[in-house]
Amino acid sequence: MYLLEEKIYFWLLIGIPVLILMFLGVLVWKKTTQSKFANTELLKKLSPNQSIFKSILKIILISLALGCLVMALVNPKVGTKLETVKREGVDVVFAIDVSRSMLAEDIAPNRLEKSKQLITQIINNLASDRIGIIAYAGSAFPQLPITTDYASGKMFLQAMNTEMLSSQGTAIYDAIELAKTYYNDEEQTNRVLFIVSDGEDHEGNVKSIAEEAAKEGIKIFTIGVGSEKGGPIPIKRNGIVQTYKKNSQGETVITKLNTTTLQEIANEANGTYIDGRNTSAVVEEVTTILQNMDKKEFEAKQFADFKDQFQWFLGAGLLLLFLDIFFLERKTSWVKKLNLFNEQ
Repeated sequence: MYLLEEKIYFWLLIGIPVLILMFLGVLVWKKTTQSKFANTELLKKLSPNQSIFKSILKIILISLALGCLVMALVNPKVGTKLETVKREGVDVVFAIDVSRSMLAEDIAPNRLEKSKQLITQIINNLASDRIGIIAYAGSAFPQLPITTDYASGKMFLQAMNTEMLSSQGTAIYDAIELAKTYYNDEEQTNRVLFIVSDGEDHEGNVKSIAEEAAKEGIKIFTIGVGSEKGGPIPIKRNGIVQTYKKNSQGETVITKLNTTTLQEIANEANGTYIDGRNTSAVVEEVTTILQNMDKKEFEAKQFADFKDQFQWFLGAGLLLLFLDIFFLERKTSWVKKLNLFNEQ
């Protein structure tokens, strides 16, 4: 387990590409200026020991040194002491729709990214509840088992995309069935499942499976992401829209938020439907729902002590800067004799 204490300093890494661009600019300027002064053969005679390779090596060393110094400022920490602590909370599972309809941009930036934002903010407001994550489209896939490791939850969450499941559709039935296997504590009376979806193209009798889930003590809350007006499904390449998804008749497909299905699922499983358009309103409502539930005490392992690791990066950065002093921008005599870099 590790922590990054001051992530804001990662912005300083922008200095590395800027430094490289400046270096390339200087090389181009020098070459242009020298070509006005004399031809290539004469320049080689005037400065026979000039080494481009050494200049490149210096900029690599400086860039690596800067990277190490930035990491020292970020101050990575490694967990050194694992403790078992008692906590009280609710088992919360998030089932996220990753079908291609979630790429529609009728809600900014798109339905899937909005879903990630919502769940990330909800996790940030949790205190001691356990979480699990499921991805589903034409089938359901476990992403994260029940855990108290919120950092891992958010990491897995950000990695989710519409390409992770080859089968398309919206198999809410499979997602609910998989969620039932997540609740591994028989004594936990409050089991919560949040389904985040646009509700389109659902398969199977979701009402019956929702009733079964309710009998097992699972409360299902649905969060609708999208708009009833809907929007097309963009097909992008390198982040640029190439076209929009079309049906067999060649018409652009318009995907719309299906609130009816999501409301039916929630009603059958003693939950409620939540409009996902306003992030702060969703987070507030979910937080209230969880706070009003009876908490179950459970044991969890967590790191109680973290050790700073900045000194290793600081030492490496200073060492690289120190080595840079010895790399002069002229050919080394013994290397020149070996002719390893074909320097004439």
